[in-house]
Amino acid sequence: MLIAIISDIHDNIPNLKKVLDYCRENKIEKIICCGDLASLETLDFLNDNFTGEIFFTFGNMDNDYLKEYPFENNQYKKTKIFKDFGEAEIDGIKVAFIHFPKEAKILCESGKYNFVFYGHTHKPFEEIINGCKMLNPGNVANQFYPPTFAVWNTENNKFSLIRINELK
Repeated sequence: MLIAIISDIHDNIPNLKKVLDYCRENKIEKIICCGDLASLETLDFLNDNFTGEIFFTFGNMDNDYLKEYPFENNQYKKTKIFKDFGEAEIDGIKVAFIHFPKEAKILCESGKYNFVFYGHTHKPFEEIINGCKMLNPGNVANQFYPPTFAVWNTENNKFSLIRINELK
């Protein structure tokens, strides 16, 4: 299965559209978003333009209206909402996702996860901590660093970094 890992969209709908077009063309089945969509409108755009399951955890720039929205059972359309951090088991692989790197490191150090995904810094990065891969997919927003996201192939646990500026 192919899963897109995204973060730090900051309401950049044109770049998010490129990501979602890529997802459709490459049969991406799920998206994990590590925060900073920034608005309910961007969450709606994500849900309206992606057919698969979406996991989302809040970042520091997700506005108060989004954070205070009365999500029923931590669900919004096709999106599972996680207020602090999310965790899931996908194809037998335990993952966690959060916005902040310091907390991501703590999750890796816990020994509970195979992979921990995070955002916030806008810079793509990965490292192994306590046998757990900690991965930042970069940012969709095109702020501070060129825009990127990651694609995870769960069959071989390989990750690809996709450069959004190179997409049509």
